[in-house]
Amino acid sequence: MSGRISGGNEVDGHVLDRLFEIIESRHGADPSVSHTAKLFAKGTNKIAQKVGEEATETVIEAVAGNNDKLAAESADLLYHLLVLWSARGLTPADIWAALLARQGMSGIAEKDSRPKE
Repeated sequence: MSGRISGGNEVDGHVLDRLFEIIESRHGADPSVSHTAKLFAKGTNKIAQKVGEEATETVIEAVAGNNDKLAAESADLLYHLLVLWSARGLTPADIWAALLARQGMSGIAEKDSRPKE
């Protein structure tokens, strides 16, 4: 699914790949001028905490039924998730491959195939 937003910018799933490239470029940047660099400087635990906070805010807006706020919080969640992937050395391609491996498999079968802890 794709479309255009104001300014003629193409909107599709590749926006995540483009955002990830920008996030990657912030490694080693000055934390005083880059929010992403500031997150990297704080470390994985803080980034993971932010993912949790944004996930909670996303759920709150979903339950409240405010789609505009849900979209905004979802964008925040995806951004922080991409920062977390980058901090841990993952790329979107790693996640896309994991999703592709599950394609055609029921959710119950996929969950049952996971190693037991």
